[in-house]
Amino acid sequence: MMTSSWPKIILFGDSITQFSFGEGGWGSFIADKLQRKCDVVNRGLSGYNTSLAKLALPRLLPKSQIPQVSVLTLFMGANDASLEKLNPQQYISVSSYVANMKAMIDYLQEGGLEASKIVLITPPPIYGEGWKKHCQTTYGVAQNRTNANTGLYAKACCTVAKDLGIEVLDIYTIMQQEPKWERYLLDGLHLSPDGNQFLGEQLWKMLEPKTRDMPMQLPDWKDVDPNNPEEALLK
Repeated sequence: MMTSSWPKIILFGDSITQFSFGEGGWGSFIADKLQRKCDVVNRGLSGYNTSLAKLALPRLLPKSQIPQVSVLTLFMGANDASLEKLNPQQYISVSSYVANMKAMIDYLQEGGLEASKIVLITPPPIYGEGWKKHCQTTYGVAQNRTNANTGLYAKACCTVAKDLGIEVLDIYTIMQQEPKWERYLLDGLHLSPDGNQFLGEQLWKMLEPKTRDMPMQLPDWKDVDPNNPEEALLK
């Protein structure tokens, strides 16, 4: 049957989500897995922390459109975890991060999105030497994030998920369980090609059960009667 709108998977986050549709990106990996079953929509906002994301969410996803969403990933915290004295513009306290995450989840659930359709993703780890070099050579500033501090936000993300009965991909922890995990980070913060592949594979383990029953959209071309295509395509 012809539909006006396909099911949607929304990827909502910061730059790590925005960049995920680049070549070899984890968002592209997920979209490839779901070809012709749904629209995988990138709503990554580079540089945003959860305070900004909370304000932007209703504009990006009005409540009237939430019923079309099959799954939404909420991948925030890498900017919130900036060190307050060195990057006050992006810094958000852990308590405010938790409140903002819960506020966004409340908004989604008020619009009808069930907890089972939301997946939280913790911020990834920080490779200090790589990020220090990037900060100095690219921006001429001191290192403004640390792995230990980011870990506080990752832990908080997991706590939010547990409190609200929502699944979480703790990429902060599982990435560091890998040998030479720093290879997953391009500049100490953003994902390298290997990191994108790793995240995509880990996330797909969670999304596959949620999407396996999605039907292919529109009939296979071999099933369309060439003498009466309207029968298959316009009903």
